[in-house]
Amino acid sequence: MDLFDYMRTNTMEKESPLASRMRPRTLDEVVGQKHIIGKDKLLYRAIKADKLGSVIFYGPPGTGKTTLAKVIANTTSARFEQINATVAGKKDMEEIVKNAKDALGMYGQKTILFVDEIHRFNKSQQDYLLPFVEDGTVTLIGVTTENPYFEVNNALLSRSRIFELKPLEKQDIKELVLRAVYDETRGMGTYHAEITDDAAEFLADVANGDARAALNAVELGILTTEKGEDGKIHITLPVAAECIQKRAVRYDRDGDNHYDTVSAFIKSMRGSDPDAALYYLARMLYAGEDVKFIARRIIICAAEDVGNADPNALTVAVSAAQAVERIGLPEGQIPLAEAVAYVATAPKSNAACMGIFKAMEAVKNRKTPPVPAHLQDRHYKGAEKLGHGLGYKYAHDYPNHYVKQQYLPDGMENEQFYFPTENGYEKQIRAHME
Repeated sequence: MDLFDYMRTNTMEKESPLASRMRPRTLDEVVGQKHIIGKDKLLYRAIKADKLGSVIFYGPPGTGKTTLAKVIANTTSARFEQINATVAGKKDMEEIVKNAKDALGMYGQKTILFVDEIHRFNKSQQDYLLPFVEDGTVTLIGVTTENPYFEVNNALLSRSRIFELKPLEKQDIKELVLRAVYDETRGMGTYHAEITDDAAEFLADVANGDARAALNAVELGILTTEKGEDGKIHITLPVAAECIQKRAVRYDRDGDNHYDTVSAFIKSMRGSDPDAALYYLARMLYAGEDVKFIARRIIICAAEDVGNADPNALTVAVSAAQAVERIGLPEGQIPLAEAVAYVATAPKSNAACMGIFKAMEAVKNRKTPPVPAHLQDRHYKGAEKLGHGLGYKYAHDYPNHYVKQQYLPDGMENEQFYFPTENGYEKQIRAHME
């Protein structure tokens, strides 16, 4: 490195965006992703031991994929080469492979090739890399926001270990925000700024798992906010909302407003008001509520309040939950809205819900009588001699696949727990049972 390269590198380190400057340099500085880099996990041990094989990091933006690659670069004794698949061509790869072979042959030094946005490589580019990954000429670290099982060749996948990075937790992002505000070495600490707790909470919430979005807002806020009378820059909730270009909705996940909004959401679906239900859904989504939490509420409402009046409501709710988990936001709001509208407009019955409550009460407060002998299992050794299963009538042997016999234990023969209503499909259930 000559003097000009040194000066350029030094300037870039000082002038680069906050999110870039705050990248962790060691594993111990990494926040979140404990499911793959916890101290007892394979990836952590492999990086620490400098025994990393080819890997592909997959996950949404701002979750630390490139950060992990940089940490590996700082940790490994191997040569580290980096290319971006959006601009790199075959000639670039040929040069990297040639240098990797030279380093391995002359110095016994391995080469790690970091390919950013590996899903952008076409099939022939991926095929070119394959033999060199296979024979150990290069160790591949691929990074992608797309599902690698769809975008990366099967042959390359089979020679790599896939690690999925999850959106960062709210507390993880808050920790990064506070570190960025007060760190005087790589953060904004020399500006002597202060951030209020509700502003930090808000940024951590609305960043929706993307650390880069929160750090960009912190940097913008500190660089554009005038100092107060005390000579300090104050990042308040209004400043944070303006910097991340999102209005601060009064919604606290741990406070009364959270529970009030969720309560109104459920009661609107139960009360068959799709407009109100969609409005409260929008409020929760805008405020950064966990989509898994929202999906669970819709499933519960479909089971508890719609029930067998429209059994398809539960299927729609579960499908929406699976869809939003796979596609994420913002597209995930569409299947959620579909499920909310369906559940809200479906006929309602809590008969099945009340039935299990009543049955649970009976189990809890009464003696537990034995299962009638004719319903007991007769397949294990000696069961038939004990009379188990004797006299059982197989329903399919009778007209309409039905035969009257006792199913409840003795003393409970006339108990009824499920009372089908006249609503929706349950009306047909009631007629069939009668």
